Amino acid sequence: MQNNVSGVTDQRAVPWRPSLEPEGFHWEIPERFNIGAACTDAHPPESPAIVVDRGDAPPEITTFGELGARARRLITFLRDRGVGEGDRIAVMCAQSAETAVAHMAAYLMGAIAVPLSVKFGPEAALFRMGDSGAVAAVFDADSYERLADELAGLPELRIVLVTGSEPDSPAAPGDDALTVLPLSVTDSADVAVVVPDTGPDDPALLIYTSGTTGQPKGALQGHRVVLGHMPGVVRALDGFPQPAATADVFWTPADWAWAGGLLDVLLPSLYSGVPVVASDRRPSPETVEHILRRHGVTCSFLPPTILKMMRASGVDYSRTGLRAAFSGGEALGEAVAEWARESLGVRVNEIYGQTECNLIVGTCHARFDTPPGSMGRPTPGFDLVLLDELGQPVGPGEVGEICVRLPNPNAFLRYWNAPDKTAEKTADDVLRTGDLATVDDHGNYWFSGRNDDLISTAGYRVGPGEIEDQILRHPSVEMVAVIGVPDELRGEAIAAYIVAADGVTGSDELAAEIQAFVKERLAFYQYPREVFFLDELPTTNTGKIRRAQLRSDHRR
Repeated sequence: MQNNVSGVTDQRAVPWRPSLEPEGFHWEIPERFNIGAACTDAHPPESPAIVVDRGDAPPEITTFGELGARARRLITFLRDRGVGEGDRIAVMCAQSAETAVAHMAAYLMGAIAVPLSVKFGPEAALFRMGDSGAVAAVFDADSYERLADELAGLPELRIVLVTGSEPDSPAAPGDDALTVLPLSVTDSADVAVVVPDTGPDDPALLIYTSGTTGQPKGALQGHRVVLGHMPGVVRALDGFPQPAATADVFWTPADWAWAGGLLDVLLPSLYSGVPVVASDRRPSPETVEHILRRHGVTCSFLPPTILKMMRASGVDYSRTGLRAAFSGGEALGEAVAEWARESLGVRVNEIYGQTECNLIVGTCHARFDTPPGSMGRPTPGFDLVLLDELGQPVGPGEVGEICVRLPNPNAFLRYWNAPDKTAEKTADDVLRTGDLATVDDHGNYWFSGRNDDLISTAGYRVGPGEIEDQILRHPSVEMVAVIGVPDELRGEAIAAYIVAADGVTGSDELAAEIQAFVKERLAFYQYPREVFFLDELPTTNTGKIRRAQLRSDHRR
């Protein structure tokens, strides 16, 4: 990816706040840019950066000055042990100040951060660490305990630092074996003198896509990825950040190892000088209400699964003070959106994107009206085109694959150790999302499904999103996934896998009621001919439904 996107400027301390309007939009990409420096040095050192929730106890606050100093002490410690530019540093910690410190250290020293979800089991985490060739890692205590017996099998891993109490049986520093020490040993290190000299295209971050089949792929991002996210974040939050008189505070229950938590929340907030609340508690409805109210959260990224859980709980959110919220990963649905308007006092904006190129489409209720069910419109700065299977643009109202014209500051640099997959993803100077959509005369995009999710039934091409939205409106339904299953007559029939609401038991009578409910509201060929009830749906670590697994299970 060449840095020829437009508007190249000298690096500035003042954060860039892009326009909400597409007219006249231009990217401002400095010639030299470093995520770590932009997220620490550019802000008053006494201002809060990370606010750690402690329940009813006073929060633990890390200022921007402390964040930068702690990161530089970690850099000294790592450099003394041979870790340097280009090396991969795995970070497997729950939301905490230490997570932010590890990320800032990696960026400032020109290394590459490899975020790992604390939900990963050993196999998932070890694959990513081994594939990336991580030489150092920062774990929280729980993650280290799960992986400790397996880490010796990673030949390139040399240093492990563990937050909290001292890890069991650490190796002595200087041994040829893996060195395992508490992160607190870095507190006494000197503050490294760091003069970041990275360009926007220099590698900074390696995030592995969750995928639905095969091993995950590592999407390598440049330092410019934070700037690439700013137009989408600013629009999704109806203008961000707000002036000091109504200073913003951001929180999300999303894991900071996921693009939704790291790139939609943590890094854009720190870049903008906005404090981020951290919590390692399970996001129950009561916990969500406490955090929003206790810390004066004004902005939040709330995935659909969290909003649906909140809606079903009956918890009173009237004392919270959100001014803006956005959601993504799965379609929100009109019923959940209406609940948020009534109970949270916000019109939740929806975002669309993927790890390789995020926040490319979305809604912004403060700026334009979006028909119910629409994905929204392209984010300013993103040139989108819908292409058919031959790579040709489709006509108005026709289904095509969502593609982003390259270059774009938000687009990934490449897949790690996978040049063929990179070439396939970015052929003909477009980034192919693999998602299908139509666009109407007003520029609104309408999601039709994944390439492998689109259902062909009796000559009709049907996307699951619209059907799922209808089923979710039924009061007896908590969650749903719609897939196509083999059918001798129709080619494929529509099947719905449903998690019933609390207190509701799945039955033939309820299945028939849901079928009629959908048939009455959509076309006759869109109702599910088969309905199955499950205790839970299979999901990825980022909360996306694994429809491929449902299809596979159905064939057994």
